[in-house]
Amino acid sequence: MSERDRSATLPTEGVPADELLARIDAARADDLDWRGGRAFSLVYNSGDEAHETLLHAVADRYLHENALNPFRYPSLLQMELDLVAMGADLFGTGPDCGAVTAGGSMSIFCAVQVARGHARAAMDIAEPQILAPITAHPAFAKACDLLDIELVTVPVEADGRVAPDRLADAIGPRTAMLVASAANYPFGVIDPVADVAALAAGRGLLCHVDACLGGFILPFWERLGEPVPPWDLRVEGVTSLSADLHKYGYAFKGASLVLYRSRDLLRHQHFWYDSWPGGLYASSTPAGTRPAPPIAGAWAALMHLGEAGFLRLTQDVRVARDGFLAGIDAADGAEVSPTPDIGVFQVTTPGRSHDAVGDAMDARGWNLDRQQGGLHVMLSPYHRQVADRFGADLADSLADVPLTADAPTESSVSTYGGIAGT
Repeated sequence: MSERDRSATLPTEGVPADELLARIDAARADDLDWRGGRAFSLVYNSGDEAHETLLHAVADRYLHENALNPFRYPSLLQMELDLVAMGADLFGTGPDCGAVTAGGSMSIFCAVQVARGHARAAMDIAEPQILAPITAHPAFAKACDLLDIELVTVPVEADGRVAPDRLADAIGPRTAMLVASAANYPFGVIDPVADVAALAAGRGLLCHVDACLGGFILPFWERLGEPVPPWDLRVEGVTSLSADLHKYGYAFKGASLVLYRSRDLLRHQHFWYDSWPGGLYASSTPAGTRPAPPIAGAWAALMHLGEAGFLRLTQDVRVARDGFLAGIDAADGAEVSPTPDIGVFQVTTPGRSHDAVGDAMDARGWNLDRQQGGLHVMLSPYHRQVADRFGADLADSLADVPLTADAPTESSVSTYGGIAGT
């Protein structure tokens, strides 16, 4: 971006619409091309044109609506109630024990906020701690930082899962909640939720399952015959769960669910304020003004796909996973480690710089995320169409990189998120 772009000012005269659209189209030339199936994690491409067309139409209908006061928009209120009820039915809690949020980080924030409220009200802990595996999403660290809560993390085992014994040893007098992932982002593995939840219940603690990634694929993954250990609110001791609608729910950004075992817990999330001249202000999540399109789009996505649609798309993800794993296995010098539970995994390149291999893949049009120990792959249904090409390009990329861990690379940092303007 040029210095002129960084110091842009409001134009004296408005720019004509056709000129603006032309400028936007030109600017987007360097943006991530997710439609080609060579992008991972940021967009979940169903490959279903009818589904995408529907979402565009729904977004257009609700473009200007504001869900700040849902009672002014009864259609939106009903959609939110339906989304919570559908999620509750899938994950095993009451139909009125949750909320729609703007994304996974917000759902996690809400769960941490509830843990703080519960700790103060029911546990007599003024300054609570949250205890999580090191693989837990950074949103927990962000939420704890914003809410002035201490986050304590423990290592995971070689299989990428947290050992309950490690959590047990780390529990202290201020511990309020334990965290497990289903599945975690770095490795795509499911923590032993039943054991973690039992530990939490035995100590009188809350237990949150971060299923932002797995929530809307694991129920159908299991129905296809894939092994899935107990992981949701049906597990005794699990007290809250987050599940993103804009991931494997195939809605557009940003929509997520946070669900609780009871409405008593949910009430810690609500905010009420009547000490101002404008009257009562109340919100069910930290957001005030909320855009309506993500809510309506998520409702439309679930209703349009139904169980049959989710099973079909989940089967596509499984086909993509099998194709990618076969290509990686056939390539000389790459492996998947640890073994994933779903179509999300880390590709390691023993003896070679994974950053350099990632650069070589980038040069061939791929957009693989870098992690601390490897390259990250997160598959959506459309990837089934490019699995063979991925394997061939990976083999060629490995051949381009010498067998030395410090091969030159243009990559400087393992990146998941980012800060604009840096």
